[in-house]
Amino acid sequence: MKSIYNFILSVVVIASVVSCNDDDDTTKLTGEGSVKLTFDNSFGSDDLVLGTANVANSQGEILTVDRLNYIVSNFKLTDDMGNSFTYPKNDSYFITSEETGNTDVVLENIPAGTYVSVTFGIGVDQEKYLQGAEAQGNILTQAEASDMMWSWQAGYKFLNFEGTFTSATVTEATNFKIHMGSHGSSLDNYKEVTLSLGTDALVSDEMAPIIHLVADAKAILDGANKLALSEQAVIMVSEEKSPKIALNTASMFRVDHVHNGSGETH
Repeated sequence: MKSIYNFILSVVVIASVVSCNDDDDTTKLTGEGSVKLTFDNSFGSDDLVLGTANVANSQGEILTVDRLNYIVSNFKLTDDMGNSFTYPKNDSYFITSEETGNTDVVLENIPAGTYVSVTFGIGVDQEKYLQGAEAQGNILTQAEASDMMWSWQAGYKFLNFEGTFTSATVTEATNFKIHMGSHGSSLDNYKEVTLSLGTDALVSDEMAPIIHLVADAKAILDGANKLALSEQAVIMVSEEKSPKIALNTASMFRVDHVHNGSGETH
């Protein structure tokens, strides 16, 4: 009787192993797919709504944001085995704009895999810029059309953050402009950030995940570095403050969630 029991148990174990192997085969990721990154802009814990006053920052200033544009670039995806896929550099520069609602970045032809983190830059790196105007491709035309350049000689605006503010000492709405970029090798404000996805992004010829990121505009002036608009409402080329804004901007991104599927549902 005992031998019959052992035989039955062995059959069950073998069937389970075969079933697991079959499941592994059906979930194998093959081919290539796309990855969409959606940048949802916020101000603190609230959605960013242009033209609407936000809660006061740590400086006691109330900001009404009218423009939030920034350049994201040089995307790299790292999988669960530690392998990285670097997106082709010439195609890896995008402008996100809260004004136009163009806040999605779509990366095409990503090798199938289970991706656990994403790396990207804020701005345009010196290597790309020093290739000259003719080598910039579409990003130069797009930057000129969306007020993301001072001039070719002065370079790209990595961040264009504008609006009005009031405070205890500034009682009438006053314009502010925060434009951040690199100005030669001595003031290189290009930054890269790596974010853990939390939930694996599954890519294949049938899977096109959407990675939802939140960008907190409050952090631009109220991150690790605290900057008061009442002291300086226009910051463009500042050896002291531009690097602080660059560090704040690099810290404003986080992954909210990942949607795995065909890529058609948000």
